[in-house]
Amino acid sequence: METLTGTVTPSLADARRLVVKIGSSLLVTPGSDALRTEWLASLAADIARIKARGTDVIVVSSGSIALGRAALSLGLGALSLDEAQAAAAVGQIRLARAWEEALAPHGITTAQILLTLDDSGDRRRYLNTRATLAALLGRGAVPIVNENDTIATDEIRYGDNDRLAAQVAVMAGADSCVLLSDVDGLYTANPQSDADARHLPLVEAITPEIEAMAGDAGSGLSKGGMKTKLMAARMATAAGCAMAIAEGAVVHPLAALEAGARVTWFTATLDPQAARKAWISAMKPRGGLRLDAGAVAALGRGKSLLPAGVTEVTGAFQRGDPVSLLAPDGAVLGLGLSRYTAAEARAIAGHRSDEIEAILGYPGRAALVHRDDMAL
Repeated sequence: METLTGTVTPSLADARRLVVKIGSSLLVTPGSDALRTEWLASLAADIARIKARGTDVIVVSSGSIALGRAALSLGLGALSLDEAQAAAAVGQIRLARAWEEALAPHGITTAQILLTLDDSGDRRRYLNTRATLAALLGRGAVPIVNENDTIATDEIRYGDNDRLAAQVAVMAGADSCVLLSDVDGLYTANPQSDADARHLPLVEAITPEIEAMAGDAGSGLSKGGMKTKLMAARMATAAGCAMAIAEGAVVHPLAALEAGARVTWFTATLDPQAARKAWISAMKPRGGLRLDAGAVAALGRGKSLLPAGVTEVTGAFQRGDPVSLLAPDGAVLGLGLSRYTAAEARAIAGHRSDEIEAILGYPGRAALVHRDDMAL
């Protein structure tokens, strides 16, 4: 739908890769440890329908602590760090099983991925997570992502799954992210206390005025208030991913959103691939890879850089570091993120990908720089 300003409102129908975030208060009945199985089944049906039309789906699901605390008789009050981590250890199993049982009737394979803030802050771990997500999606699986509460301390926590969902969207190159919550979007003020509060169906830029509209209130099980959702929106849209805040308590919440339920969409100005290439282009190279003519031609056709096409490696870089991609005459072709250290790259340069394991002594990735990790 096009607005009066000419901006096209995002739509799930156009999504190629979708991240859906589920809050604890949706998955577990507040005040108890009961899983909302009928609601989960309805959401699983929504996901299956969306996948059937060719959209990749990733789920960021809260609920491990809520599901685990009752099994350990921890009650509903505040938990200490060790109690919360123990509850998460029990609840993660139950959460993964719940998703597996909900999606299995639709013939969908589920996978569990547990992350901490370190995993996105460290470029090597970031690339590993991105590659794992790509491999799972390429095989039709639905990754179920949660914060690794069992090991995470305050220093390495996201703190809420709103921002985790946005970071996962960035990692995976998603173009759409939906935060299913206990609110149906952003208002100009708190609608529970201000009768004049207006719902905003579309936000094209997160200005100081928009930020001032956010409050801190969250539900008893949910940690994320509107401020964290705006932080998530800023992160996602900067990476080319449109984000929605939608009411999730209704059955078939994604179908309801597509049918016109009230929602706030935050628009992205770039597509995910362009945003990622801009991010890579702004990095300072830690080394260089000189290519032969065949590799240069392959990059021009949109291919990844294989070790066989590298004639020289310079610099001292680690996995995930940016390196310059150089033509045979030394001209800079662009920048890419290396999947190998400088020492590893020197060892495998000029060799076929099927020789990597014999040279390094362990299996490696076929590409030295993947096409999604380069800006030419």
